[in-house]
Amino acid sequence: MKKTIIFFAIVAIIILNAFYVVDEKEQVIITQFGDPVGEAITAAGLHIKVPFIHKVHYFEKRVLEWDGDPKQIPTSDKRYIWLDTFSRWQIIDPLKFYETTRYENSAHSRLDDIISGTTRDVVSSYNLIEIVRDSNREMEFTQEYSENTFSDDKVKNNIEIGREQISIDIFNLAKPKIAEYGIELIDVQIKRLNYNKEVQSKVFDRMISERNKIAAKYRSEGEGKTSEILGKMQKELDQIQSDAYKIAEEIKGEADAKAIKIYADAYNLDTEFYEFMKTLETYEQTINKKTTLIMTTDSDYYKFIKQSN
Repeated sequence: MKKTIIFFAIVAIIILNAFYVVDEKEQVIITQFGDPVGEAITAAGLHIKVPFIHKVHYFEKRVLEWDGDPKQIPTSDKRYIWLDTFSRWQIIDPLKFYETTRYENSAHSRLDDIISGTTRDVVSSYNLIEIVRDSNREMEFTQEYSENTFSDDKVKNNIEIGREQISIDIFNLAKPKIAEYGIELIDVQIKRLNYNKEVQSKVFDRMISERNKIAAKYRSEGEGKTSEILGKMQKELDQIQSDAYKIAEEIKGEADAKAIKIYADAYNLDTEFYEFMKTLETYEQTINKKTTLIMTTDSDYYKFIKQSN
């Protein structure tokens, strides 16, 4: 009984090892003791092999990506820049790929050497402006940039090749070299470029200087506008105060005239009563408990008091 179980277990292991599955996104190479056997298998489905002798190697059938590290490259006009590229590639000959690289990591190393080297050769033969721009389209500048930037510093339109064509040149030069590894290069593009730290620092300092110059211009214009507004406001304030003072004096004059008229009318109605009332007001305003007056008895000041006596 035990022998039977062992026998069937061995048979099951052999059968399981004799079959393998190829997915739609994969392709396979069969090796025997490290050497490839037959052609690459790209059809999806269930396949058979010699158990324990044949080994299955799976490779991607889909489009893969390569993203290189930024490299410092000098341009033809002696501008040192950091250039970052990326590409898309595909394994089209699994047998050749297995014989030359075997693993995707090794393929990435080959791509890095070929694409980076080709990029350096191509980019170093062009000026920086060629790598940055694609056409001679007239560039539009803001008014503040035009007014605060010297004409020699502005970008000149002298594009003959352009960034897109440079990417195509890199692709065309790198593709046949990469094909030797069973790889089809599908696309190569420049992802990003930047100045190195030394040049970048100078560029930033220049940008800051230009911004400060523009800011100083705006501050100067603002201060002039502020002085103009404050002067106008003070002028209007002085005019308002002058007009108000004039109106107030006119009102006071009219009031004084009316008061004088009222006093005159009251005096004309009864001169003795008016004189009496004014004298009493004088007493009230000049005499209190602490007042001491020395005068003769015939003084007009005590006229009505003497009369009451």
